[in-house]
Amino acid sequence: MNSARIGSAGLLLAALAAGTLADRPQSQPPLWIAGYRVLAADFHVHSYPMSASTLAPWDLVLEARRQSLDAISITGHNQVEAGLWGRWFARLVGGPTVIAGEEIHAPRYHLIAAGIHSTISWRNTAAQSIAEIHAQGGVAIAAHPVRGSWPAFDPQTMASLDGSEIMQPIVWSYNYYGARELREFYQRAPLAAIGSSDYHGMGPLGICRTYVFARDDSEQSILEAIRQRRTVVYDRDGRAWGDAALIQLAAGRLRDREPQPSGPLDLFSRWCGLLGLIGTLISGNRVVYSAMEKEIVPK
Repeated sequence: MNSARIGSAGLLLAALAAGTLADRPQSQPPLWIAGYRVLAADFHVHSYPMSASTLAPWDLVLEARRQSLDAISITGHNQVEAGLWGRWFARLVGGPTVIAGEEIHAPRYHLIAAGIHSTISWRNTAAQSIAEIHAQGGVAIAAHPVRGSWPAFDPQTMASLDGSEIMQPIVWSYNYYGARELREFYQRAPLAAIGSSDYHGMGPLGICRTYVFARDDSEQSILEAIRQRRTVVYDRDGRAWGDAALIQLAAGRLRDREPQPSGPLDLFSRWCGLLGLIGTLISGNRVVYSAMEKEIVPK
C-alpha cells in the first residue's frame, strides 16, 4: 500500500514538472504590419469570485502572459470591479494590457462592455446599454449572439454596435449551428470581428482570439482599433474574418500566433496527473477501509 501511494505521488510530481515545462510560452517579438502593432487579444474573460471562474483577476494576468496574449478584457457578470483589479495588477507587474469591462448579462441579450469604469445595469435595453458604454468611452461587443438574442438588436441598435463575436467556444458545443448564427449576425452590419474565449476556467485562455491592428498596446489604441474595425479573426476552419485589406496584408503572418495544439509534454502531464489522482484516491480508500475493519472486527 505504501508503494502504491509513493507511486501515485511520483506521478503527480511528474505531472507538475511536465506541465510547468510545457506551459512556458514561446517568446515572440512584437509584430508590426503596415505601421500597426498587431496584438493578440481576448475580450471576454471571467474571474473568480465575481463570475463563475477558477482564476482571480491577478491570476488571469499571469495566465494571459503564459498564453502569449498581449491584451485581455476582464468582464464580470454585471459588475466591473474584477476588471479594475486586474488592470491595477497588470500595471504593477508590467502587462499585458488589461481593459476593465463587464458582461451585461440581460435576459434577452449578452453584451461585452470593454473600457468602462462603472457598472451598467442589466435592466437596460441593448440600445440603452450601448449608449451608456459609449458615454463611458468604451466599446460594445455582442457576446455569442446566437439567434435567440437577435430580437434585442433592431437595425438602429445594430448601427451603434462596435463589434460582434464571430469566433467563440460555442462554435464547438453547438456544432455548425452556432458558427453559422454568429456569422449571420456579424454580417448584418459593419462590425469589428471579435474572437473571444468566454473564459470561465475550463479551457485555455485565448483559445479564440482577436488580432487587433492598433497604433500601440495602450488601452485607448486598442479601443480605437475596434471602433475602426481594424481586427482579424480566424474561425475553426482557418478562414479569416475582419478587415479585408488587413487580412491580405497579414496573410501567413498570424497563424503561428494562434493557440497551438497540445504537445507531448502536455499529454504526458495530463495522463500522469490523472493516473496519480486515481491512484491517490484508491490508496486513500484502502487506508480508510482498513481502519474501519480494525474497528469493526473484534479481536
